[in-house]
Amino acid sequence: MTTLADLAELVRAPAALSVPGDVIAGAAAAGALSPRTPALAGASVLLYWAGMAANDWADRRLDAEERPERPIPSGRVTPAAAVGLAAGLTAAGVGLAAAVGGRRAAALAVPLAATIWGYDLLAKNTAAGPAVMAACRGLDVLLGASGGRLTRALPAAATVAAHTWTVTALSRREVTGADATLPMRTLAGTALVAASAAVAAPGARRAAARSAEQAGVTDRAGATDRAEAVGEIGVSAGRGRMAGIAAVLPAVLAGWYAARYGAAQAQVVRDPSAGRVRAAVGAGITGLPALQGALTARGGAGLLGVAVAAAAPLGRRLARKVSPT
Repeated sequence: MTTLADLAELVRAPAALSVPGDVIAGAAAAGALSPRTPALAGASVLLYWAGMAANDWADRRLDAEERPERPIPSGRVTPAAAVGLAAGLTAAGVGLAAAVGGRRAAALAVPLAATIWGYDLLAKNTAAGPAVMAACRGLDVLLGASGGRLTRALPAAATVAAHTWTVTALSRREVTGADATLPMRTLAGTALVAASAAVAAPGARRAAARSAEQAGVTDRAGATDRAEAVGEIGVSAGRGRMAGIAAVLPAVLAGWYAARYGAAQAQVVRDPSAGRVRAAVGAGITGLPALQGALTARGGAGLLGVAVAAAAPLGRRLARKVSPT
């Protein structure tokens, strides 16, 4: 009899911690953070789980040879149950996005769902596979931006898509192992991804400059109002410090992402065995929230970015119980 634990393994439940940050980063970039953002993130999680179930249904014959411990080939979940679950989760995800985000969200959720199924059924084992999966994540970021200006979220979407390309390219060698050139390419890509997320948005830099200028002007206030000037200096200095932190926070979180995921890929360069490749893929999945946090902070939501990034260590702990790959 199929249990909840079997279904959780089928949909890679803990890996869903890497999903809400897409929507949040997109909303932050587009200036669209609102009470509906959590619901859109929930829709994104449902679509992610649908993709995982559809993936295992599509790969059931291959998994019977290469990974017989998975839920379908081991007999713990029937193929019919898996594809039915995937279809139901897809409908629920698209429906939830449309209900909370209207036509603009639906206009992104529908192609996102189609791209997910297209990857699982058609593109996965082709040369286009990594690009199609990257498009899934990019659309997911834009789903979060559907309530604001989509064009402002395009850089964040491209950054997450590029990261996803590296993870997907590695995942194609989880069973056979890789040659050393593949992790070298993905490692270079990770460095570029981290660098793009680390650069503070122009607005954050301008805010820091304005705060510093205000502090300097206040510091030159006349002696006739010394007490008021001292108070203003303290407030302005505090604002300057906060603006400075906001400017460097994306770099800190992006550095954390690069250190964790980059170290795992460096191990593959030294030892491109299947086990090392799987470990790097897992690091790429569980480390994604740190990148999403950097992008969220870059969009001006620093504390929320830290909260998003906090999912990374939690995801690593849960990955010890249920594999994210």
